[in-house]
Formats: sequence, structure tokens, C-alpha cells
Amino acid sequence: MRNKVVACPVETTLLLINDRWKVMILRELLDGTKRFGELRKAIGTVSAKVLTSHLRSMEEDGLVDREIFAEVPPRVEYALTELGNSLKPILDAMKDWGTNYQEMVTVEVEQPKV
Repeated sequence: MRNKVVACPVETTLLLINDRWKVMILRELLDGTKRFGELRKAIGTVSAKVLTSHLRSMEEDGLVDREIFAEVPPRVEYALTELGNSLKPILDAMKDWGTNYQEMVTVEVEQPKV
């Protein structure tokens, strides 16, 4: 794991999940092991280059495990480590807060004029 420990624990957390793509990768891997293509499809608009970069970073940080299978073509699967799974309560809290926020700021759709 890279040395990303700073004085503030909140800042330490943010340094590890400092990007929307990382949070979305965590969200997808909480459901279980996924292949690269499955992750990319589930996340949507992320490029292969960005997804690869974030997965490697998260692997270095000890949040994600990568398993390579010696097959033709090669198969690679990604899963959360125990440390990565420990972020679940944080993501659950973010989901709850986001749901409440969406309910509070629901925008009325303008009715078409006839």
C-alpha cells in the first residue's frame, strides 16, 4: 500500500477514494468479483485508460485484488480486498445521503404549453 496517511483521517479517506470513478468501481465490486469489461459496462462513460489507471491505483492502495488467469485469451478478474470491503458503510451512508438530497431538491418538470 502506498503511504497516503496524513494527519486528518477524513483527508486520508478522500485521498484513497478521491475520484467519482473510484467510488463507482467500489460500488460495482461490492456486489462481487467482476471482469474488466463488466466493470466498464456497468460504470458507463469511463474510458478503458482511466478505468485501468484507477484499478491499478486502487490495487496499489490495497483496496482491490487483481487475479490473472493463464488462459487464451487471458482473463483478469477484480475483487475488493478486506480493506476495500471495509468502505461499504461509507458508501452506504453516501447512498442514503444522496437519496435524501434527491428527494429534497426534486425539480418540478415544466408542463408543456398547449
